[in-house]
Amino acid sequence: MEARSSSSSVAVWIWMGLIVGVLGLWKVLNWLWLKPKKLERLLRKQGLYGNPYRLFYGDIKDKISITRQACSKPLHLHDNNVLPRVLPFHHHIANKYGKKCVIWTGASPTVMIMEPQLIEEILLKNDNFKKPTPSPTLSLLLSGLAGYEGAKWAKHRRIMNPAFYLEKLKHMLPAMHVCCTEMMSKWKELVSEKGGLCELDVSPHLQNLAANVIARTAFGSSYEEGKRIFELQMQLASLVFRLSQSMNFPGRRFLPTKINKRIKAINNEVQILVRGVINEREKAMKLGGAGDDDLLSVLLKANLREIKEHGNKNAGMSIDDVIKECKLMYFVGQETTAQLLVWAMIMLSLHPNWQTRAREEVRQVFGNNKPEYNGINHLKIVTMILNEILRLYPPAIMMSRVNHKETMLGDMVIPCGTEIMVPILFVHHDRDLWGEDSEQFNPERFSDGVAKATNKQASFLPFGWGPRICIGNNFAMLEAKMALVMILQNFSFELSPSYTHAPFFRVTLQPQNGAHIILHKI
Repeated sequence: MEARSSSSSVAVWIWMGLIVGVLGLWKVLNWLWLKPKKLERLLRKQGLYGNPYRLFYGDIKDKISITRQACSKPLHLHDNNVLPRVLPFHHHIANKYGKKCVIWTGASPTVMIMEPQLIEEILLKNDNFKKPTPSPTLSLLLSGLAGYEGAKWAKHRRIMNPAFYLEKLKHMLPAMHVCCTEMMSKWKELVSEKGGLCELDVSPHLQNLAANVIARTAFGSSYEEGKRIFELQMQLASLVFRLSQSMNFPGRRFLPTKINKRIKAINNEVQILVRGVINEREKAMKLGGAGDDDLLSVLLKANLREIKEHGNKNAGMSIDDVIKECKLMYFVGQETTAQLLVWAMIMLSLHPNWQTRAREEVRQVFGNNKPEYNGINHLKIVTMILNEILRLYPPAIMMSRVNHKETMLGDMVIPCGTEIMVPILFVHHDRDLWGEDSEQFNPERFSDGVAKATNKQASFLPFGWGPRICIGNNFAMLEAKMALVMILQNFSFELSPSYTHAPFFRVTLQPQNGAHIILHKI
């Protein structure tokens, strides 16, 4: 009897093992083949075409190969057609299949949409088309307001809005001016040492400037005090970018690899440093020593008001929430404005006539005096130039959304869980939207403002569009104008012969080999 019972138990375990194995194989088969092929058929019925799905890799191998080849060659100096170099595979697919097409990232399809009417629909239907949940690794960089959805996004946006009101930003101009003055002094010293002109890569200088501005205006400190945080954030960005270029799979972040260990160590150190900044500010607030001169103070006070009004601590942001928002401000506040200024100096070096026109406007409005808010707000030519640079070289080159239920988009039915990509760079260079001169640097197109230049279409997207437009767009433009005004007041500049025009994307759109400029003291 015992032998029969034992053999019966073994048989049960064998059958259970077989069932589990078959179910596991079915899940793998469904993930790698059946589901992707079903999605491919559904998307093709909606007129959305791309390469046929290929097992496991999809388009990844082609994308890596084409990108490596494109990045090996610089562009001609005056060539603003950056699409074949920055997003070569996406450019290839769009040329082949049109402005609504499909790219396969492994077993997952991504639908690229480049038509303004559909883009507007995607960005306005933010209850249906939501930001994709960032990977745990990417969320270390882009957590906070940029990644939230629904009620949490609405709460954070409401609490943070007061920090970015124009009245508050006006009070931050003196800090911006101090940061720009420090950079001007360094550049003047370098130029004097070299006998009136000096060649330098302005890229790290402008990154330090943007870091100094965000440190002073957001946290009431100097760049030197926050230097370690900025350095760590940039190291983290580089590591996250490296991981994004390789095949992802569940649980990868838990592997004890060198990169994973370094990412964890950096994140822990940043958390400790940012928490220290917040703790110091909270202590100052309790002692009555914190004013409204920086973004962190305004944010913390708005958060306290929210908690008091509702009589519930959960109505406000937790300390972890505040840390995430601060990390986001440190990173985004530095990188985007820095790259806008880098491309501004490159483009004005390539187009000295516009450099002259901008300098004449600056002299007419300010002379050699300190730039003030009203004057900055009325700079027409400088604003036109910055808008045209944001069109040709936007810091962020794409944005993504995911629909969480089957959704109508135009006359298409988009299956649940489909990722939608809006390639900002493609939209900004589209001849159908911007004319035959879409690849040319022509600030005149913005002479009557953005609305007139775009015919009120969702076709100019450097800070996003719709309800989720970047909360810091006015801050970034104010900082860029202040910096550019002071550079034009003090220097004329031209490209160095050592400059190579090689735009590429690493977190933001930037020159691959730096921005080598020759400065001349005025």
